[in-house]
Amino acid sequence: MKGYAMLRIGEAGWIEKEDPKCGPMDAICRPIALAPCSSDIHTVYEGGVGERHNMMLGHEAVGEVVEVGPMVKDFKVGDQVIIPAITPDWSSVAAQESYAMHSGVPLGGWKFSNIKDGVFAELIHVNDADGNLALIPEGMDPAAATMFCDMVPTGFHGVELAGVEFGDTVVVIGIGPVGLMSVAGAALHGAGRLFAVGSRPKTVEVAKKYGAPDIINYRNGDIVEQVLDLNHGPVDKVVIAGGDVDTFDQALSMLKPGGAIGNVNYLGEGDYIKLGRLNWGVGMGHKRING
Repeated sequence: MKGYAMLRIGEAGWIEKEDPKCGPMDAICRPIALAPCSSDIHTVYEGGVGERHNMMLGHEAVGEVVEVGPMVKDFKVGDQVIIPAITPDWSSVAAQESYAMHSGVPLGGWKFSNIKDGVFAELIHVNDADGNLALIPEGMDPAAATMFCDMVPTGFHGVELAGVEFGDTVVVIGIGPVGLMSVAGAALHGAGRLFAVGSRPKTVEVAKKYGAPDIINYRNGDIVEQVLDLNHGPVDKVVIAGGDVDTFDQALSMLKPGGAIGNVNYLGEGDYIKLGRLNWGVGMGHKRING
Protein backbone atom coordinates (compact mmCIF):
# COMPACT_ATOMS: atom_id res chain seq x y z
CA MET A 1 0.00 0.00 0.00
CA LYS A 2 0.98 3.62 -0.49
CA GLY A 3 0.83 6.21 2.28
CA TYR A 4 2.12 9.51 3.59
CA ALA A 5 4.64 8.93 6.34
CA MET A 6 7.01 10.46 8.83
CA LEU A 7 10.40 9.51 7.42
CA ARG A 8 12.32 10.92 10.37
CA ILE A 9 12.09 13.98 12.63
CA GLY A 10 11.65 16.98 10.37
CA GLU A 11 10.86 15.06 7.19
CA ALA A 12 7.70 13.48 5.71
CA GLY A 13 6.86 11.96 2.33
CA TRP A 14 5.14 9.22 0.34
CA ILE A 15 6.29 5.63 0.81
CA GLU A 16 5.06 2.10 0.05
CA LYS A 17 4.68 -0.73 2.55
CA GLU A 18 3.19 -4.21 2.70
CA ASP A 19 -0.58 -4.33 3.22
CA PRO A 20 -1.61 -4.78 6.87
CA LYS A 21 -2.77 -8.19 8.06
CA CYS A 22 -6.16 -8.66 9.71
CA GLY A 23 -6.17 -10.46 13.05
CA PRO A 24 -9.16 -12.40 14.42
CA MET A 25 -10.58 -9.37 16.30
CA ASP A 26 -9.45 -6.73 13.80
CA ALA A 27 -10.73 -4.92 10.73
CA ILE A 28 -9.12 -3.49 7.61
CA CYS A 29 -10.65 -0.30 6.18
CA ARG A 30 -10.08 1.87 3.15
CA PRO A 31 -10.21 5.62 3.74
CA ILE A 32 -13.19 7.68 2.60
CA ALA A 33 -12.43 10.97 4.38
CA LEU A 34 -9.31 11.99 6.27
CA ALA A 35 -8.40 15.01 8.41
CA PRO A 36 -4.95 16.29 9.35
CA CYS A 37 -4.25 17.33 12.94
CA SER A 38 -1.80 19.72 14.54
CA SER A 39 -0.52 16.63 16.38
CA ASP A 40 0.94 15.42 13.09
CA ILE A 41 2.98 18.63 13.00
CA HIS A 42 4.15 18.17 16.61
CA THR A 43 5.11 14.57 15.89
CA VAL A 44 7.07 15.23 12.69
CA TYR A 45 8.56 18.68 12.99
CA GLU A 46 9.00 18.95 16.77
CA GLY A 47 9.77 15.29 17.43
CA GLY A 48 7.08 15.38 20.11
CA VAL A 49 7.12 11.63 20.83
CA GLY A 50 10.65 10.94 19.64
CA GLU A 51 12.11 9.54 16.46
CA ARG A 52 9.83 7.58 14.13
CA HIS A 53 11.05 6.09 10.84
CA ASN A 54 8.75 5.48 7.86
CA MET A 55 5.58 5.49 9.96
CA MET A 56 2.34 6.47 8.21
CA LEU A 57 0.86 9.63 9.65
CA GLY A 58 -2.71 10.56 10.52
CA HIS A 59 -5.25 9.49 13.13
CA GLU A 60 -8.57 10.96 11.96
CA ALA A 61 -10.43 8.85 9.41
CA VAL A 62 -13.79 7.72 8.16
CA GLY A 63 -13.54 4.52 6.17
CA GLU A 64 -15.26 1.56 4.58
CA VAL A 65 -14.68 -1.88 6.04
CA VAL A 66 -13.03 -4.19 3.49
CA GLU A 67 -12.12 -7.12 5.77
CA VAL A 68 -13.02 -8.32 9.27
CA GLY A 69 -11.56 -11.02 11.47
CA PRO A 70 -13.62 -14.11 12.36
CA MET A 71 -14.27 -12.91 15.94
CA VAL A 72 -15.69 -9.50 14.93
CA LYS A 73 -19.42 -9.39 15.69
CA ASP A 74 -20.64 -5.83 15.11
CA PHE A 75 -19.18 -4.90 11.71
CA LYS A 76 -19.16 -6.35 8.22
CA VAL A 77 -17.56 -5.66 4.86
CA GLY A 78 -19.11 -2.55 3.29
CA ASP A 79 -19.94 -0.75 6.55
CA GLN A 80 -18.99 2.93 6.68
CA VAL A 81 -17.33 3.66 10.00
CA ILE A 82 -15.68 6.30 12.14
CA ILE A 83 -12.13 5.27 13.05
CA PRO A 84 -11.22 7.08 16.28
CA ALA A 85 -7.82 8.56 17.02
CA ILE A 86 -7.43 6.36 20.09
CA THR A 87 -7.80 2.59 19.60
CA PRO A 88 -7.04 0.84 22.91
CA ASP A 89 -6.53 -2.82 23.63
CA TRP A 90 -9.72 -3.32 25.58
CA SER A 91 -8.57 -6.47 27.35
CA SER A 92 -5.57 -4.69 28.90
CA VAL A 93 -5.21 -4.06 32.64
CA ALA A 94 -5.15 -0.30 32.00
CA ALA A 95 -8.52 -0.52 30.24
CA GLN A 96 -9.96 -2.42 33.19
CA GLU A 97 -8.68 0.36 35.46
CA SER A 98 -10.51 2.99 33.33
CA TYR A 99 -7.38 4.29 31.60
CA ALA A 100 -7.77 2.53 28.27
CA MET A 101 -5.83 5.27 26.48
CA HIS A 102 -2.69 3.97 28.21
CA SER A 103 -3.22 0.28 27.42
CA GLY A 104 0.05 -1.65 27.47
CA VAL A 105 2.33 1.37 27.88
CA PRO A 106 1.85 5.11 28.55
CA LEU A 107 -0.11 6.53 25.58
CA GLY A 108 -0.42 2.95 24.29
CA GLY A 109 -4.02 3.48 23.22
CA TRP A 110 -2.79 6.15 20.81
CA LYS A 111 -1.51 3.76 18.19
CA PHE A 112 -1.97 5.53 14.84
CA SER A 113 1.22 7.41 13.88
CA ASN A 114 2.67 6.74 17.31
CA ILE A 115 3.35 3.02 17.63
CA LYS A 116 1.90 1.78 14.34
CA ASP A 117 1.03 3.10 10.88
CA GLY A 118 -1.58 5.83 10.79
CA VAL A 119 -4.57 6.45 8.55
CA PHE A 120 -2.93 8.40 5.69
CA ALA A 121 -2.68 5.16 3.73
CA GLU A 122 -4.60 3.10 1.19
CA LEU A 123 -5.48 0.57 3.91
CA ILE A 124 -6.03 1.11 7.64
CA HIS A 125 -5.61 -1.62 10.26
CA VAL A 126 -7.95 -1.31 13.28
CA ASN A 127 -7.35 -3.50 16.32
CA ASP A 128 -10.24 -4.63 18.56
CA ALA A 129 -12.71 -3.58 15.86
CA ASP A 130 -15.86 -4.11 17.94
CA GLY A 131 -14.58 -1.66 20.56
CA ASN A 132 -12.79 0.76 18.27
CA LEU A 133 -15.16 1.43 15.37
CA ALA A 134 -18.50 3.24 15.19
CA LEU A 135 -21.08 3.02 12.43
CA ILE A 136 -21.89 6.28 10.65
CA PRO A 137 -25.62 7.07 10.76
CA GLU A 138 -27.25 6.82 7.36
CA GLY A 139 -27.10 10.09 5.46
CA MET A 140 -24.34 11.64 7.54
CA ASP A 141 -21.65 13.48 5.58
CA PRO A 142 -18.38 11.48 5.92
CA ALA A 143 -16.38 14.72 6.08
CA ALA A 144 -18.48 15.90 9.02
CA ALA A 145 -18.08 12.49 10.65
CA THR A 146 -14.29 12.92 10.78
CA MET A 147 -14.87 15.55 13.46
CA PHE A 148 -15.87 12.73 15.80
CA CYS A 149 -12.54 10.92 15.41
CA ASP A 150 -10.61 13.36 17.56
CA MET A 151 -11.79 16.97 17.67
CA VAL A 152 -15.14 16.52 19.43
CA PRO A 153 -14.19 13.82 21.98
CA THR A 154 -10.85 15.46 22.82
CA GLY A 155 -12.46 18.83 23.45
CA PHE A 156 -15.21 17.26 25.53
CA HIS A 157 -12.64 15.20 27.46
CA GLY A 158 -10.88 18.40 28.53
CA VAL A 159 -14.14 19.49 30.15
CA GLU A 160 -14.44 16.10 31.88
CA LEU A 161 -10.84 16.33 33.13
CA ALA A 162 -11.51 19.79 34.59
CA GLY A 163 -14.70 18.51 36.23
CA VAL A 164 -16.90 21.35 34.99
CA GLU A 165 -20.20 21.50 36.87
CA PHE A 166 -23.38 23.63 36.86
CA GLY A 167 -22.61 27.27 37.57
CA ASP A 168 -18.82 27.04 37.27
CA THR A 169 -16.82 29.91 35.86
CA VAL A 170 -14.61 28.35 33.18
CA VAL A 171 -11.72 29.51 31.02
CA VAL A 172 -10.84 27.64 27.81
CA ILE A 173 -7.29 28.50 26.73
CA GLY A 174 -6.91 28.04 22.98
CA ILE A 175 -9.90 28.02 20.64
CA GLY A 176 -8.72 26.05 17.68
CA PRO A 177 -10.94 23.10 16.69
CA VAL A 178 -10.43 21.19 19.95
CA GLY A 179 -10.76 24.27 22.11
CA LEU A 180 -14.02 25.21 20.40
CA MET A 181 -15.34 21.78 21.30
CA SER A 182 -14.25 22.42 24.90
CA VAL A 183 -16.29 25.62 24.84
CA ALA A 184 -19.30 23.68 23.57
CA GLY A 185 -18.71 20.91 26.10
CA ALA A 186 -18.38 23.33 29.02
CA ALA A 187 -21.66 24.96 28.02
CA LEU A 188 -23.34 21.55 27.87
CA HIS A 189 -21.98 20.76 31.35
CA GLY A 190 -23.69 23.87 32.71
CA ALA A 191 -20.88 26.42 32.98
CA GLY A 192 -22.27 29.63 34.44
CA ARG A 193 -19.73 31.89 32.74
CA LEU A 194 -17.33 31.01 29.94
CA PHE A 195 -14.15 32.81 28.94
CA ALA A 196 -12.41 31.77 25.69
CA VAL A 197 -8.78 32.70 24.99
CA GLY A 198 -8.00 33.33 21.33
CA SER A 199 -7.63 35.97 18.65
CA ARG A 200 -8.63 34.68 15.21
CA PRO A 201 -11.87 36.38 14.11
CA LYS A 202 -13.57 33.20 12.88
CA THR A 203 -12.81 31.13 15.97
CA VAL A 204 -13.89 34.04 18.17
CA GLU A 205 -17.17 34.16 16.26
CA VAL A 206 -17.73 30.41 16.73
CA ALA A 207 -16.73 30.50 20.41
CA LYS A 208 -19.37 33.14 21.06
CA LYS A 209 -21.94 31.05 19.20
CA TYR A 210 -21.07 28.01 21.34
CA GLY A 211 -21.56 29.91 24.59
CA ALA A 212 -18.47 32.00 25.43
CA PRO A 213 -19.41 35.69 25.21
CA ASP A 214 -16.24 36.75 27.04
CA ILE A 215 -13.24 36.60 24.71
CA ILE A 216 -9.72 37.01 26.09
CA ASN A 217 -7.33 38.16 23.35
CA TYR A 218 -3.72 37.48 24.29
CA ARG A 219 -2.69 40.24 21.88
CA ASN A 220 -4.33 42.74 24.22
CA GLY A 221 -2.16 41.92 27.23
CA ASP A 222 -1.60 39.28 29.90
CA ILE A 223 -4.46 36.78 29.79
CA VAL A 224 -4.34 36.19 33.55
CA GLU A 225 -4.82 39.87 34.31
CA GLN A 226 -7.67 40.08 31.81
CA VAL A 227 -9.50 37.09 33.30
CA LEU A 228 -9.03 38.19 36.93
CA ASP A 229 -10.20 41.70 36.08
CA LEU A 230 -13.32 40.63 34.17
CA ASN A 231 -14.24 37.91 36.67
CA HIS A 232 -13.34 40.01 39.73
CA GLY A 233 -11.18 37.18 40.97
CA PRO A 234 -10.07 33.62 40.15
CA VAL A 235 -12.15 31.07 38.22
CA ASP A 236 -13.40 27.59 39.11
CA LYS A 237 -12.05 25.55 36.20
CA VAL A 238 -9.59 25.91 33.30
CA VAL A 239 -9.37 23.80 30.14
CA ILE A 240 -6.04 23.98 28.31
CA ALA A 241 -6.47 23.26 24.60
CA GLY A 242 -3.53 25.27 23.28
CA GLY A 243 -0.33 26.98 24.31
CA ASP A 244 3.01 25.64 25.52
CA VAL A 245 4.87 24.62 28.69
CA ASP A 246 4.30 28.09 30.17
CA THR A 247 0.52 27.90 29.79
CA PHE A 248 0.08 25.71 32.88
CA ASP A 249 1.43 28.48 35.11
CA GLN A 250 -1.02 30.95 33.55
CA ALA A 251 -3.84 28.50 34.26
CA LEU A 252 -2.72 28.08 37.88
CA SER A 253 -2.55 31.85 38.26
CA MET A 254 -6.20 32.35 37.32
CA LEU A 255 -7.52 29.30 39.23
CA LYS A 256 -9.05 29.45 42.71
CA PRO A 257 -8.05 27.06 45.53
CA GLY A 258 -10.08 23.90 45.08
CA GLY A 259 -10.27 24.44 41.33
CA ALA A 260 -9.07 22.11 38.60
CA ILE A 261 -7.29 22.21 35.25
CA GLY A 262 -8.06 19.80 32.41
CA ASN A 263 -5.32 19.62 29.78
CA VAL A 264 -5.79 18.14 26.30
CA ASN A 265 -2.96 20.07 24.63
CA TYR A 266 -0.18 18.03 22.98
CA LEU A 267 3.08 19.52 24.30
CA GLY A 268 5.50 18.90 21.45
CA GLU A 269 8.39 21.02 22.69
CA GLY A 270 10.18 21.78 25.95
CA ASP A 271 11.73 19.53 28.58
CA TYR A 272 9.76 20.75 31.57
CA ILE A 273 6.31 22.12 32.39
CA LYS A 274 6.68 25.29 34.46
CA LEU A 275 4.54 25.72 37.56
CA GLY A 276 4.93 28.85 39.68
CA ARG A 277 5.59 28.06 43.33
CA LEU A 278 3.43 30.88 44.66
CA ASN A 279 0.76 30.32 42.01
CA TRP A 280 0.39 26.79 43.36
CA GLY A 281 0.07 28.02 46.94
CA VAL A 282 3.69 27.05 47.68
CA GLY A 283 2.65 23.52 46.81
CA MET A 284 -0.45 23.49 49.01
CA GLY A 285 -3.00 25.42 46.97
CA HIS A 286 -5.42 22.54 46.34
CA LYS A 287 -5.25 23.23 42.61
CA ARG A 288 -5.58 19.99 40.64
CA ILE A 289 -4.02 19.36 37.22
CA ASN A 290 -5.46 16.50 35.11
CA GLY A 291 -4.15 15.66 31.65
